[in-house]
Amino acid sequence: QVQLVESGGGAVQAGGSLRLSCAASGSRFSINAMGWYRRAPGKPRELVAGLTSGGSTNYRDSVKGRFTISRDNAKNTVYLQMNSLKPEDTAAYYCNADVFGDSSYLGNYWGQGTQVTVSS
Repeated sequence: QVQLVESGGGAVQAGGSLRLSCAASGSRFSINAMGWYRRAPGKPRELVAGLTSGGSTNYRDSVKGRFTISRDNAKNTVYLQMNSLKPEDTAAYYCNADVFGDSSYLGNYWGQGTQVTVSS
């Protein structure tokens, strides 16, 4: 019943930018605390950025100053702005979010993933 739909991935040269979006389906849904994760070849899944309902953010050290996580509650959408991309950022990126509807917690959901490829 709840879906997180990701978009914005693609191929870019080093130093370029991409903006990932993750939207919760359904007009009755809203997004609360969320995080962006990624899995690179040969590495386990790792947290890239997190955002709480209170507005607190956290980033892994390798993306600090380059990536920005944000949300637009009116659009039920969360974003990951990625600047100064490096080849090391190449990975499949996944959105994870707490979803609410009708004043109730619906659960924690994952997006389908979107590929980001950064070439030298």
